[in-house]
Amino acid sequence: MAKEVAGLIKLQIKGGAANPSPPVGPALGSKGINIMEFCKQFNARTQDKAGKVLPVIITYYADKSFDFVIKTPPVAIQLLEATKVKSGSAEPNRKKVAEITWEQVRAIAEDKLVDLNCFTIESAMTMVAGTARSMGIAVKGEFPGNN
Repeated sequence: MAKEVAGLIKLQIKGGAANPSPPVGPALGSKGINIMEFCKQFNARTQDKAGKVLPVIITYYADKSFDFVIKTPPVAIQLLEATKVKSGSAEPNRKKVAEITWEQVRAIAEDKLVDLNCFTIESAMTMVAGTARSMGIAVKGEFPGNN
């Protein structure tokens, strides 16, 4: 017999650094989920990605048990790592803070493709380029996809 799903919780936590302090503790504690058990499991599964921000979707059941799915880091964070800037531009249409190549865009798109709602690498690349544009990061060169 399948367990009855009571709900979902979406959080963004640094890999290997889950602890009972906010935002993890209050989000899980209010649903009656064992906070320390989640922290131990999450930290064990994300030790290889220590320090990276990882979205996690926690499914909790009526009997207070849970399981969770760890997604790939958000595109915005991967773009900041690739360009080595602290944050995006306050005025992305006027002030550009960095430049990125289409090869770097392709690498991020290939990494993120499993979590995006598109099927081809070219469409994933346009999504990543759009995120870069909205952060004030210019993409150098011509789009290498099918024209």
